[in-house]
Amino acid sequence: MVWTNAAQCGEYLASQAVAALLEEARLTPKPGLVDEESTGAHDDLNIELMIRSATALEETFAEIGFTAYRRLPSQLLREEIAEIGRQGEKVMLTATGGSNTHKGAIWAIGLLTAAAAMLDPGASPFEIASTAGKLACYPDRYAPRQSSNGSRVQRRYGVEGARGEAQQGFPHVIRIALPTLYQARRHGVSEKLAKLDALVALIANLDDTCLLHRGGMEALLAAKEKANMIRATGGVSTRIGWKLLRELDEDLLVRHASPGGSADLLAAALFLDRLHAGGSGGPVILKRNEAYARQV
Repeated sequence: MVWTNAAQCGEYLASQAVAALLEEARLTPKPGLVDEESTGAHDDLNIELMIRSATALEETFAEIGFTAYRRLPSQLLREEIAEIGRQGEKVMLTATGGSNTHKGAIWAIGLLTAAAAMLDPGASPFEIASTAGKLACYPDRYAPRQSSNGSRVQRRYGVEGARGEAQQGFPHVIRIALPTLYQARRHGVSEKLAKLDALVALIANLDDTCLLHRGGMEALLAAKEKANMIRATGGVSTRIGWKLLRELDEDLLVRHASPGGSADLLAAALFLDRLHAGGSGGPVILKRNEAYARQV
């Protein structure tokens, strides 16, 4: 897709952002997460709410793309995007009756949407993520001062969290999720299982603040161990890997813990994947996708 003005850019990027959120929400089965089979470890969420929330956020992402079109990273732009994101959170809460479905995704995909709008169409995932990282490094002087679950977990456990991930240029998206997704596709794995492999790779590597908040360090380490076992078997497309995926789900449900940070980064990876594949997503892999996969 080649956009020629800010409105067209914002509309296109928003459509791909929502499509990525819907892909992530409908991916089934996801351990500890809401999907089309269950509500995972969440008492206040379900697939209908996830879909309603994602759809409601289209105007938010469109406004971010419109605002960032052809601009350079700056504190002013950072603060403008942040305010749009905060308004998007209100839209999300209205759509869901007060449930936090996509706060982390608004942060991650909002920054990536802004970065994509700042660059030429066809920019690589690395270029978009790097630009998003530069934007995230500017301070937001108007950010609310109250402590969040994420910030409390970061202080307690000394982990980077969503802010650190963004400021570093989304390394888990660029170095973990996308390469895993592309490798699985090259090996002929189905699209669903390739995306699940990418999610498992994120769980295995990310210090997920959602897991830490809900289950502490024990839950995080147990989830990482099981996810690494799945990867060692060759992924969820193997019989043993699929069995271990189900075991990971059961373990997270017992702990009432959910890898929500990994889910947000999977959605971010799917967004970049859709942009890099010309908005098609799915099993079609362009030559530039393959070249990018070899680079990372």
